[in-house]
Amino acid sequence: MFELGTDGPAVIVVGVDGTESSMRAAAYAAGLARRQGSLLAVVYIQPMGTLGGAEVGVAVAQAGREAAAELERQLRESAERASHGTQIRWEFHTAQGDAYGGIVEHADRLKADAVVIGASEKAGHRFIGSVAVRLVKAGRWPVTVVP
Repeated sequence: MFELGTDGPAVIVVGVDGTESSMRAAAYAAGLARRQGSLLAVVYIQPMGTLGGAEVGVAVAQAGREAAAELERQLRESAERASHGTQIRWEFHTAQGDAYGGIVEHADRLKADAVVIGASEKAGHRFIGSVAVRLVKAGRWPVTVVP
């Protein structure tokens, strides 16, 4: 449900996973947020290990936390370099799970007005659908897919 009396998006959610496409999406979303005066919510969903025992699950969870910390550090450095005297309001969110479900959950919870996502770099997604295609098909927010 859109609110009356607002100009532009108040909250823009961008999904990142460290790929070139997702980092381009983050840069694009940051530019939108800066120009619109929006809050930029950067979301990284840590993949969950589905095979193996408890030890594998612990190792996957630790790797996910480390990847999240590294992504947040990279984004912070990029934001500082690109600020040129203008601050972008942004926050970093991370959770474990499946990328589509995690982005949807965060977008709903944050009451996102727009979602930005990088195009999939995996060839198989042409046949089974990517996170970007699933977000567009959900039809719940304007979705921008960045190549």
